Amino acid sequence: MASPVTIPFESIIQIDRGSSTPVYLQIAHQIINAIQRQYLPAGTRLPGSRQLATALRVHRNTIIMACQELDAQGWLEIHPNKGSFIIGKVDPKPTKFQSGITSRLVHYPLQTGFYFRKSNLLDNPMEAGNTRLVLNDGLPDYRLLPLDQLGRYYSASLKRKMNRRHLGYHISESNLFFRKQLANYLNLTRGLHISPDNILLTRGTEMSLFITASLLLQPVDTVVVGTPGYYSMNMIFQQAGARIKTVPVDAEGIDTLAVRKLCEKQAVRLVYLTPHHHYPTTVPLSAGRRIELLNMATEFGFVILEDDFDYDFQYDKSPVLPLASADTGGMVVYCGSFGKLLAPGFRTGFVIAPENLIAELRKHLQVVDRQGDPLLEQVLGELIEEGEMHRLLKKSLPIYKERRNRTVDLLKAALAEQLSFEAPGGGLAIWLKWKNALNLGQFSKACEARDLFIPRTLLYQQKNLTAMRMGFGHLEDAELRDVVQIMQEVMITQ
Repeated sequence: MASPVTIPFESIIQIDRGSSTPVYLQIAHQIINAIQRQYLPAGTRLPGSRQLATALRVHRNTIIMACQELDAQGWLEIHPNKGSFIIGKVDPKPTKFQSGITSRLVHYPLQTGFYFRKSNLLDNPMEAGNTRLVLNDGLPDYRLLPLDQLGRYYSASLKRKMNRRHLGYHISESNLFFRKQLANYLNLTRGLHISPDNILLTRGTEMSLFITASLLLQPVDTVVVGTPGYYSMNMIFQQAGARIKTVPVDAEGIDTLAVRKLCEKQAVRLVYLTPHHHYPTTVPLSAGRRIELLNMATEFGFVILEDDFDYDFQYDKSPVLPLASADTGGMVVYCGSFGKLLAPGFRTGFVIAPENLIAELRKHLQVVDRQGDPLLEQVLGELIEEGEMHRLLKKSLPIYKERRNRTVDLLKAALAEQLSFEAPGGGLAIWLKWKNALNLGQFSKACEARDLFIPRTLLYQQKNLTAMRMGFGHLEDAELRDVVQIMQEVMITQ
């Protein structure tokens, strides 16, 4: 049994007088911490209350309250006329108290004491800049949102007693209202023919795609993607153990002839597409190639994973309907997000597929997200039912179209000799290609020095390609002018 005289309690316990936690609780918590880390072995007798109070420079009543707290939590055994002892079986070997004990007790361990697998594939490539101007890959301008109106919808939904029954874990029941409204909305706007049972709701597009890929893919399965492609999805496929095969993307979208040649050589499990506007080049998949892909999916038995990340943003003509609208063989899994126009906190993801796959996906979802977000889903359902989403989209699209046109005009005036680009028919980003070789890393650093941050995920530097995806939706007119001016100034110095 360790003697209390040999234990440096004044080193083990560090009292913060400025903390909101009462001193007696600080003492109790730190003694528990020392017990759990075996710095105070079982059977150790604590010093008397007066002695410990003197050592810690606190009132004796504070020590008494700390011991009462330890006793109430079951860490001490108090024996009248003998003292207070730490519970547990006594270790016959005496404990040696090393120097530096205080730092180990008051700091959380820097590293684990066990091995675990690390994945470089999932390293977060997203960067944040501290500059005044920041480019992204095509996000809306959240300053355009009627936040007061959205807040009223949310508050009203929370106050309704009938909605409180949805706060439990019955996901499929609590979001039925929203799934019905979403099914109607997607049928009307995307030409689908689905029911609520064909919809799985998630927290966002990334969760939808991650869960779907995890279920559909086995190690060494082959996944076909376009190049240049979407870095985030490549990470997900590789993490699932799949082998990625790339095919070119041209002015008509992904090269279907190259897909066919691959299928004739080896088994292909999945083809990933962003057909409405290919990421990152923004080109739409032509009607002829859409039909070819659907026919090939039936012929070769591969899954088409259709990611429709910005369907709502279309300016010059009616958007081409998704592949899922023409799928009669059940070969397409359609993923997207509802509320892309809204801020991320008001957005939800969805997966559209035949009922048997949705039922299996729901099992996986309930493991990682059992509760869902029923209040948000109720609000989004009401926004659809009352026509607010349609009105908000109708109001916002002219603004984003004007920003697209303004971006194109500014780029033509300032950088037409250095860049080639086309005005995208939809979406919130434009694809810029340099006519001559340029070090994009140096270009990005030079822009940052002028108060414009360009994340490396927007830059595409390959042997025969020097390009950048430039989002314009979040920039007002003056900001667009400043962005293009900075790019022009940097190009002159390169």
